[in-house]
Amino acid sequence: MTASAERPPSLLIRWFRIAGLVLLFAMLAPVHIISKWVLGRSLWPSRFLAIATRICGVRVSIEGAPLEPHTFVIANHTSWLDILILGGSAGCAFVSKAEVQRTPLIGWLADQNRTVYIERAERGNAHRQVEQIADALEHPQPLTVFPEGTTGDGRHLLPFRSTLLHAVAPPPPGDSVRPVAVDYGEYADVVGWHSGEPGMANVMRVLGHRGAIDVTVRLLGPLPPTTDRKALARQARAAIVVALSSVHGPTGL
Repeated sequence: MTASAERPPSLLIRWFRIAGLVLLFAMLAPVHIISKWVLGRSLWPSRFLAIATRICGVRVSIEGAPLEPHTFVIANHTSWLDILILGGSAGCAFVSKAEVQRTPLIGWLADQNRTVYIERAERGNAHRQVEQIADALEHPQPLTVFPEGTTGDGRHLLPFRSTLLHAVAPPPPGDSVRPVAVDYGEYADVVGWHSGEPGMANVMRVLGHRGAIDVTVRLLGPLPPTTDRKALARQARAAIVVALSSVHGPTGL
């Protein structure tokens, strides 16, 4: 039986995992707050994401050299699990749409991991968005952007938007740009979040998955510096397509 042809999600497993996530937050949030208050910094956000990944039933394998400080990551986007996986296993911060910041609790959690919020709907604001990303890259924490702009079904890679890549075309001195492939393999159909499925329905379905979800994170080599953001988007997308076992069919740029 394949992952896409399994039994319906389990209500018991779903609520067991939700309870685990609530307990994890209750335990680590105070430690994180105290750490920031006493030390001025905290390592707990990435630890929280790593443990939350396991609670959600995801088993992560990493391939490739670890991300260095001041790395700009270009990744494919299949699921909300991508945030937990890349934040927990690679220590990434993220570029996100501004609506996330206004979401109760989720916004607070995103703030703790140095999320950069972009008002995508504001036309003519590209210069400000580039400045935000450039400022975030001054911090050593790797910064991830999902240039597809949305999640997908896990079987096809959407076109990469290049606007936000202007900040790294070319990258600031000492920074690097690396494509990263989050490959769910046979579980792509399980976690894929496409436009026809409400967000909460996807969360409940994934959390009720029977058994583990195996994912491989492939940290690909740095891309050569370029001043052409569109060429950079094409190069990153091409590298990710090759690295994804879950992608099939036409993948035209």
